[in-house]
Amino acid sequence: MLRTFSTRRRLGGALSLDHFLQRTRVLAFYRTVLRGTGHIADARTRAETRRYVRDEFERHRNVTDIAHIRYLLSTGKTEWESMERYIGGM
Repeated sequence: MLRTFSTRRRLGGALSLDHFLQRTRVLAFYRTVLRGTGHIADARTRAETRRYVRDEFERHRNVTDIAHIRYLLSTGKTEWESMERYIGGM
């Protein structure tokens, strides 16, 4: 019983299905972006890009509004697609 309580307390309440699905999409996008930064030839630029990505995700970590999460994900994907074109041209 203690373990269940401590786990529940640490994780907070259960996520709604919509929150769970959005969280899954955001994490998948985060992993995609981190993998994509591996194609940046310059190590310093690659590290700065990864730091920027991490900071942006951390900055929006506590957003709970589903519509805002969808907006951020859509905006992030658009930015990443333009960044991929830039990286591909390097």
